[in-house]
Amino acid sequence: MPQATARSGGRIRVELSDARQMRAVAHPTRLALIGLLRREGPLTATQAGARLDESSGSMSFHLRQLAKYGLVEETGEGAGRQKPWRATAQFTSWSAAPHDPVLAEATAQFSRVIAARYAALTQAWIDRQPYESDAWKEAAQFGDTFLWLTPEELTRLGEQLTALLEPYDSRLTDDAERPEGSRLVSWLHLAFPLAES
Repeated sequence: MPQATARSGGRIRVELSDARQMRAVAHPTRLALIGLLRREGPLTATQAGARLDESSGSMSFHLRQLAKYGLVEETGEGAGRQKPWRATAQFTSWSAAPHDPVLAEATAQFSRVIAARYAALTQAWIDRQPYESDAWKEAAQFGDTFLWLTPEELTRLGEQLTALLEPYDSRLTDDAERPEGSRLVSWLHLAFPLAES
């Protein structure tokens, strides 16, 4: 079972390292549930179900599955379906290059589900954009850049971007840290080599 661990800057993450874990988490409802708990803090199965348009029974099942793999836990308060659950970490990581073929396939499937979620979030922004303020329309980032990089340079660039984002991490869990007018922003970062021609 993955354990929550801290890394530089105090970021708490859960690392998935087993094919069963990857397959269990590679479910759109479970990913949405993890995200909801990370954004909104402890919620009961009933509260989570209302926000995700799912039954409380369905939420209870998914919460138990996620708890089995260390991604959520009960807070120790309440009883039955009125027990609040919380995410065990704000970030999830996994190996991009597993050597075990079974884990490699599970990782690929998990990555496909994540990519589909990114695409859905992007499409929702495009659909919602006409109704947003000019300030948010202009602040939003949408585009790409081509770079000639070595694997080491791409790794270093990723580390530099993570370091730039870390000062904002405390706002994920502490409302008092959020400035007036701030909103939850999805910062998607994708960087990969193109197929060789």
